[in-house]
Amino acid sequence: MNALFGLVPDTAASAIWAMVVASLLPLLMALTAKIIGGFSLTDNAHPRDFLQRTTGAAARANAAQQNSYETLPVFLAAVLVAMLFFVPQLIINTLAWLYVLIRIGYCAAYITNLATFRSILWVLSIACCLMLFYLAIRVSV
Repeated sequence: MNALFGLVPDTAASAIWAMVVASLLPLLMALTAKIIGGFSLTDNAHPRDFLQRTTGAAARANAAQQNSYETLPVFLAAVLVAMLFFVPQLIINTLAWLYVLIRIGYCAAYITNLATFRSILWVLSIACCLMLFYLAIRVSV
């Protein structure tokens, strides 16, 4: 059985791929910040200084990168705990990929300066993680 219109398979590999994609998202946001900010090879000597000096969309992409790193451990732990406690794999996969999709939307909202929408998406992404923890608790009782 598949979820999300047949796009999410019910194998553990799907959740692992979601974790890989979520782990690469901060790097994509760093690259986006650098491209928007006009990063050059000479800036590579001190890339953090370059990112701190950016403004506008580049600074927001950098902030999205930082927030992506901040929420990533919670997501990775939630998926692993849910798998450890044998939450049905299809549910884990659905929530994991939903998290990834919401985080992509979050990053886009951050870069385009949609602050309220960004905050709503942040809450929804954390809700995916909390739901995975909750389901692991329910299965273990």
